[in-house]
Amino acid sequence: MNKIELIPAIDLIDGKCVRLSKGDYDTKKVYNENPLEVALEFEAHGITRLHLVDLDGAKAGHIVNHKVLETIASKTNLTIDFGGGLKTTHDLKIAFESGAKMITGGSIAVKNPEEFTGWITQYGSEKIILGSDVNNRKIAVSGWLETSKVDLFDFLKDYISKGITKTICTDISKDGMLQGPSTSLYKEILNQFPDLYLIASGGVSSLKDIEDLQEANVPAVIFGKAIYEGRITMRELERIVR
Repeated sequence: MNKIELIPAIDLIDGKCVRLSKGDYDTKKVYNENPLEVALEFEAHGITRLHLVDLDGAKAGHIVNHKVLETIASKTNLTIDFGGGLKTTHDLKIAFESGAKMITGGSIAVKNPEEFTGWITQYGSEKIILGSDVNNRKIAVSGWLETSKVDLFDFLKDYISKGITKTICTDISKDGMLQGPSTSLYKEILNQFPDLYLIASGGVSSLKDIEDLQEANVPAVIFGKAIYEGRITMRELERIVR
C-alpha cells in the first residue's frame, strides 16, 4: 500500500483563508485573515504540499490573488499548485512567476481545450494538473456554477491521451459537507486508469477518510474544512506524514 500524499487546501477570497460548501459563495466562512500563518503551520507539521485556490479568480475569470501566492511561496518551502480563474497563458505566467510549481486548470480544459492542450505541450505534464470537478459523473465548470454534458471518464481518457498524468477530482456533492469522500468513484477511476496520479478532493471529514483513501490506493488527497473545523488535528497529519 502506497503512502498517500497529503495536500491541504487554502481557498482565497479577498486574500483571506475561507471555505465554501458545495462551491456556493453564499456559504463563505473566513477561517483566517492571514493565509501565510496557515501555510506556515502546515509546514511546521511536516506538510510539503499546498493546494491554493483563487476563488476571486474563479469568479473573475483571471488570476486575482497572486500576491498571496507570492508571499506563501517566498516564505515557505511548500510545493504549491495554484488554481482558480486561469484562462490565458498570461495568467499562467503570473502564477509561475509568483512561485506556483504547478497549476490546475478545470473550466478551461472543457471550454477551451486547444489552449489547455497548448499548456501541456508548453509546460509539460509535471506542471499542469487537470481539474476534473464532477457532479453526477458529469464535468462541472465555471466555479461549479454550471454542469457540462461531458462524461468524467471520457474527459479523463481524452486528456490522458494528450499527456495529462495528474488530476484533481472533486465530487461537488461532497465538497465542504464533511460527509466522507467519493471513494468508490475513485476506485473506479483508478481501475480504468491505473497510471493516473489521482488527487481525491471533497468530503474528507476525518483521519479515517484519509486512511480509507490510502487503503484504496488513491495516490493523494486534498482536504480543507476538516482541518479548519478541528475534525483532523495537525498532530494527526504529522503522524501520517512522518
